[in-house]
Amino acid sequence: MTQTLERPTEPEAQRPGRRSGLSRRTRLRFVPYFLILPALTVLAVVLLWPIGQMLYISLHDYGLQQLRGQEAEWNNFGHYIYVLTDERFWSVFRNTIIVCLSMVVLTMILGTLVGILMHKLPKWASTTLGLGLMLAWATPVISAAIVYRWLFDTRYGLVNTILNSLPTWLVGSGWNEFNWFNSPETLFPILVITVVWQSFPFVAISVLAGLKSIPNELYEAARIDGASAWRSFWNVTFPMLRPLFALLLILQVIWDFRIFTQLFILAGGITNRDIHLIPTYIFQLGFASTPPNYGMGSAIAVIMTVLVLVISAYYLRAMIRQEETR
Repeated sequence: MTQTLERPTEPEAQRPGRRSGLSRRTRLRFVPYFLILPALTVLAVVLLWPIGQMLYISLHDYGLQQLRGQEAEWNNFGHYIYVLTDERFWSVFRNTIIVCLSMVVLTMILGTLVGILMHKLPKWASTTLGLGLMLAWATPVISAAIVYRWLFDTRYGLVNTILNSLPTWLVGSGWNEFNWFNSPETLFPILVITVVWQSFPFVAISVLAGLKSIPNELYEAARIDGASAWRSFWNVTFPMLRPLFALLLILQVIWDFRIFTQLFILAGGITNRDIHLIPTYIFQLGFASTPPNYGMGSAIAVIMTVLVLVISAYYLRAMIRQEETR
């Protein structure tokens, strides 16, 4: 008696292959995450661990004895309560906001104008100007601060020499040995000039790169419609470069909020309490006080970090909403 073998149906024949294919696709989905896992691990160690340590220190009484191994005591948010109720902190905070806002606004405006100028110049002139800007941007902050310290030096500064040689009816008198670094009214403008001089080249080069990506047909259409240069900027350039401006603005806020080196060099230290900004205030409380109070300095650093994150998140959210509604 002959036994006939039944041929498996098509779905049954392909079922093992489909299972193995699905399993392979499932495994491939996790490959990108495994590839970036080493980078995420390094970022967690380099960034998240110090932030966690800063938060821990801000919640404890932490000084020199704790560095030697003594256990830190929980202070029940005492550092935050002291900081947020301290009038001096709010005075320093106000000065920081004013100085940082001045730096950001001037850097963005000047950098945008120079970027547009470079876009309209001939190639050789744009290249020459770009090289000069990159030299200013690449100058170490210590060197830049020392140069401006020399320019406004009390006895031998170029600025005092020029002002002293001008007529009294034009600039007044008393410029011989005038000290620019003792008062916040004169020191902070010099600080703003120093930082803006070194920061706007980055914005200018970035804006120039963005302008080169905008099609010329859009500007030609705007000119045909009779739009002025001002209207062309707001109706063509700004909408096309909105994400770039958002990124540059956030970077400038983050960078300018943590200005320390320039102020420390221009002021000649941190002995003058009237010229403090938040970074130098943190340094004074955390390291330069006697004894050092690392917990208090860490608490102010946490407050500043949260403030910068809130500002950046709010602006990014606003920009994303605007892009979604377009």
